[in-house]
Amino acid sequence: MEDERTGLEQASPEMDKRIRESFDRQGLMGHLGAHISHVGPGRVHIVLPARPEVTQHHGYFHAGATSAVADTAGGYAAFTLFPENTEVLTVEYKINLLAPAVGDHIEAVGTVLKSGRTLTVCQLEVFAVQDGHRKLVANGQQTLIRLNGPGQ
Repeated sequence: MEDERTGLEQASPEMDKRIRESFDRQGLMGHLGAHISHVGPGRVHIVLPARPEVTQHHGYFHAGATSAVADTAGGYAAFTLFPENTEVLTVEYKINLLAPAVGDHIEAVGTVLKSGRTLTVCQLEVFAVQDGHRKLVANGQQTLIRLNGPGQ
C-alpha cells in the first residue's frame, strides 16, 4: 500500500510493528533521540533531531551520529525483507561525508539494492533538513547478514 502524502510504499501493519518493536530495543538510537519516520518494503527512514549532544565542536551533526543512523536505517531496510524468526547484523559499511550536516534534523534513508539468502546490500543516504529543504550530506553502501533467530 502507498502513503498518499509521501508517495512511498508502506510496510504491512505486521512488518511495521516488527521493525518498530525491534528499533525500540536499540539503546543507542534511544540515547541519540532518533526515531523511525517511515517503514516500507526494503526501505526505512530514521530521523535524528538536532541537539547539542549529537553535534561536534563546530555545531554540525557528529559523523558518528550520522553514521549510526545510516547504519541502522540500512539494517532495518534489510530486515523488512527477512522472514520471521531471523535477525540482521551489519557485516560492513562505508560512508562518504559529502557536506557538513547542519539543520533541524537529519534523515537517514536505507534502501535495499540486493536481497540475498544470506547477504543483503543496501544504499545509505543521509539528508540534512532545514526549514523543509533537504540536502544530501552523506551516502554509502552496506552489507548485512541474515541470521537465524533464537531457537532456529
